[in-house]
Amino acid sequence: MSNMTYCRFRNTLPDLRDCADAMWETDVSPEEHEARRQLIQACRDIVAEADDNEWLEEPCQEAVEAE
Repeated sequence: MSNMTYCRFRNTLPDLRDCADAMWETDVSPEEHEARRQLIQACRDIVAEADDNEWLEEPCQEAVEAE
């Protein structure tokens, strides 16, 4: 099931960190190995996109409004 838009990053971050911790495990199924490969590519795509955007360094609108 998908995460709700208001908490998708907070909900995904612990799982992504768990995957990072298990990245070099070798006893995985072929399906899990392929999913790991796709996850690495998705992370590369995210980093490339983030590097091209200055918005990542800016505070979010809600943080600005709370000040």
